[in-house]
Amino acid sequence: MNRFMKTATTAIALLLALPACAQQAPDSSPADADPALWVVKDADTTIYLFGTIHVLKPGLSWFDEGVKKAFDASQTLVLEMVEPDAATQQRVVMAKAFDPAGTPLTQALPPNYRAAFATAMGQGNVPAAAYDRMRPWFAAVTLSLLPIQKLGYDPSNGPEAVLAKAARDAGKKVEGLETFEGQLGIFDSISRDGQLQLLESTLDELPKVKTTFETMVSAWAKGNPDGVAAEMNDSLKDSPEVAKALLTDRNKRWAAWIAERMKQPGTVFIAVGAGHLAGDQSVQAQLGAYKLNAVRVNY
Repeated sequence: MNRFMKTATTAIALLLALPACAQQAPDSSPADADPALWVVKDADTTIYLFGTIHVLKPGLSWFDEGVKKAFDASQTLVLEMVEPDAATQQRVVMAKAFDPAGTPLTQALPPNYRAAFATAMGQGNVPAAAYDRMRPWFAAVTLSLLPIQKLGYDPSNGPEAVLAKAARDAGKKVEGLETFEGQLGIFDSISRDGQLQLLESTLDELPKVKTTFETMVSAWAKGNPDGVAAEMNDSLKDSPEVAKALLTDRNKRWAAWIAERMKQPGTVFIAVGAGHLAGDQSVQAQLGAYKLNAVRVNY
């Protein structure tokens, strides 16, 4: 998948700073989905790895069968991030996603991108006073998410929201691998040139959003990690800086977390973006450094 869509799916929490997604009535007969699930285990510890699509339309039946069985058997749910309260989110976004004293973004973009940028933001009802002060990475994320919202994809239908509610209802512990501030800091660590390149790629690829996202969701629902990798990760190779910051470094950190957690008894259900569990730089591949083997769960 192109770089801008990887950015969007990785930072879906930023939807909280944007207008609410369009709502659609659930389908009367939900479509069956069987996303991929892996397990790492030893004598007294079991850790499930579940890949998610952070936003979904209503009507996909995925929280059943093997996924539900693994979740029910777990004492702890681990997500990429546990959402902070709205005030914290607003404070962090204002501090990290905007640059009030910097060069207006429309001036920082090459002239051939300026009109398309203003038009796309205007179609999303984002005022010029706001988007001109965005850091390039945040503008890229914003532009990535606006058309997804219009297509009816909503974080309230995404696995993280469903799993978090189920965990709370069942009295399970909920933890995050990262913090909201930490996630935004990852994007902010990308160089200015890298951020602008990301924004330009976003503008180039906007017309393909519907096809790209639908292809990714289809691969996820069919439990096809290779298909997910092809959509989400392959083109990250074109930007080593972005790939390192958003994918490889995080996968390594999460593998280290898993290795440490394996020292404690119990059962844990980890749910992270499906792109992190696909491809040759996946979390499962990084676990090899700790002599841990993630096995696909057949269900």
